[in-house]
Amino acid sequence: MVLHRGQRLLETGIFPDLGTYFAAGDLLVLNDTRVIPARLQGFKESGGKIEVFLVRRLPGEEETWACLTRCSKPPRPGCHLSLGAGLAATVLAGGEAPYRHIRFTCEGEFTAALEQAGRIPLPPYIRRQDEALDRERYQTVFARAPGAVAAPTAGLHFTEKVLAELRGRGVEIVPLTLHVGLGTFLPVREENLREHRMHAEAFSIPPATAEAVNRARAEGRRIVAVGTTTTRALESAVDPDGRLLAGEGTTEIFITPGYRFRMVDALITNFHLPRSTLLMLVSALAGREFVLDAYAQAAREGFRFFSYGDCMMIV
Repeated sequence: MVLHRGQRLLETGIFPDLGTYFAAGDLLVLNDTRVIPARLQGFKESGGKIEVFLVRRLPGEEETWACLTRCSKPPRPGCHLSLGAGLAATVLAGGEAPYRHIRFTCEGEFTAALEQAGRIPLPPYIRRQDEALDRERYQTVFARAPGAVAAPTAGLHFTEKVLAELRGRGVEIVPLTLHVGLGTFLPVREENLREHRMHAEAFSIPPATAEAVNRARAEGRRIVAVGTTTTRALESAVDPDGRLLAGEGTTEIFITPGYRFRMVDALITNFHLPRSTLLMLVSALAGREFVLDAYAQAAREGFRFFSYGDCMMIV
């Protein structure tokens, strides 16, 4: 579905025809994060079963992560865990509820042990166990940098063929990285939006990407973000002069209606859950009533929602 903001016009089509909504000189920005097998199952030293869900790597040289745990009795600091594939862990003091800080150790590379022991963290509304196919299916074709615990779902629609066609039309394509965390998907429960706290997510913007974005902005060319994660990274790394800064950082930006976008002119995204921060970001760009009209039409026409669902483009 394509939302034309200027004319308040809704149009439907199929994703392989995406190129018809681009012009030569447009700049497409992708999130090249890669989903890690973040769900681990194992045992506490007492013998009790435990599931550990990696959420965010903490700064430092050692493999220490903020994690969620599920077991009969919450593990206390100092508790040792055995998680398979030679992967061991120790629960540390600290960590803001419901997260626990856990340090992982293994004989070889941590990423190799994680690939062997971990499971792909499919969204909870997909009511089945992950399968071998999900290791690639729940990734974008341009996934490169491991670290996400959920896929940047707008990117799942792209194929190499679609990307090649866009390049053939003169569209410039550049990457950035934002490691998607769980906070993006948490519902907003506060009536006062100012009281909702976003969880920090790490991002990295390569110098070449910053240069391309700043050049496009200076030349008046359109910047199209693939996904709300790309949007949040771009809008978080703008200096007071309106230039995109290269480098690494974290973002807790919460974009709601009334926000003035400084980097993003158009957005490719999925259909999101009610009361989600993602829906509010989309409403900030396209207008709340227009988005609700689009969602109502999408529901009537049988569009699929959520991670493996259909797509919209806001222009």
